Amino acid sequence: MSTTTTETPAPVAGQRPPKAPRRSRRRGENGLAATIASHGVLTVASLIALFPIAWLVYLSLGPDKDDYLHPGGIWDKMTFSNYSFVLQHTEFFNWLKSSLVVTLGTTAIGVLIAATTGYAVSRMRFPGYKKFMWVLLVTQMFPVAVLMVPMYQILSDLQLIDNYFGLILVYCTTVIPYSAWLLKGYFDTIPFEIDEAGRVDGLTPFGTFFRLVLPLAKPGLAVAAFYNFLTAFSEVAFASTFMLSDDKYTLAVGLQSFVSEHDAQRNLMAATAVLIAIPAAVFFYLVQKNLVTGLTAGGTKG
Repeated sequence: MSTTTTETPAPVAGQRPPKAPRRSRRRGENGLAATIASHGVLTVASLIALFPIAWLVYLSLGPDKDDYLHPGGIWDKMTFSNYSFVLQHTEFFNWLKSSLVVTLGTTAIGVLIAATTGYAVSRMRFPGYKKFMWVLLVTQMFPVAVLMVPMYQILSDLQLIDNYFGLILVYCTTVIPYSAWLLKGYFDTIPFEIDEAGRVDGLTPFGTFFRLVLPLAKPGLAVAAFYNFLTAFSEVAFASTFMLSDDKYTLAVGLQSFVSEHDAQRNLMAATAVLIAIPAAVFFYLVQKNLVTGLTAGGTKG
């Protein structure tokens, strides 16, 4: 058995070596200038998004309530005294408890009702199912000022003023319509054959929904849960109207207590705002893996 070896000819003196073949750009691949420009734009956008957060943290380290007027002087007298004061001498933990009760309750009830509503409209063809979804959409068109008085009257008749469950019901009227539309679009992307397979296996419609469809809808549920959480967590108007006791204020309402007609303790308000952002950041971290998928999947099928 013979082997053949090919030798590369040595370059002739005074002759330039042959150039390496130029790599052709793949289809859809950006050039160097476009890559640098896109990275530059993303870097600037990230700095713009992070600057308010960094500025708030910086102001929260100033010991005096007027330090925001002279932010340059904070650097030489930074302290965590604002945080210790908020945690030890205010109702912060009661506000946190109230916010978690209301927010998690709204998220759980809102996602459950929105999921069953979206699934029913996506899979079942009952009379008026299209009009039903449009009715849900119309409910989002009324401003808070218009809804405040009738909602207060209803909660008063039900003796749910200054009650966590009453505020949860109010928030559910806000988050469920949008979440139902969102999840309906996501359920449309799940093949109907899965429901048929469940029926063949002897599952009831509820069994098919909970055991087969819901596990596949985790990204959509994550988006709906995140929307419900943020809406209930940051809402002020309803919470300040329907919750009357100081120990039942939510964090968003408690934050207002640092600013009054004659005084504004902006250093304490900044420290409280930083602490308030922590639960929202933790919840975002828990659901962020499914957020991108859930935000894009609902628009792939009409």
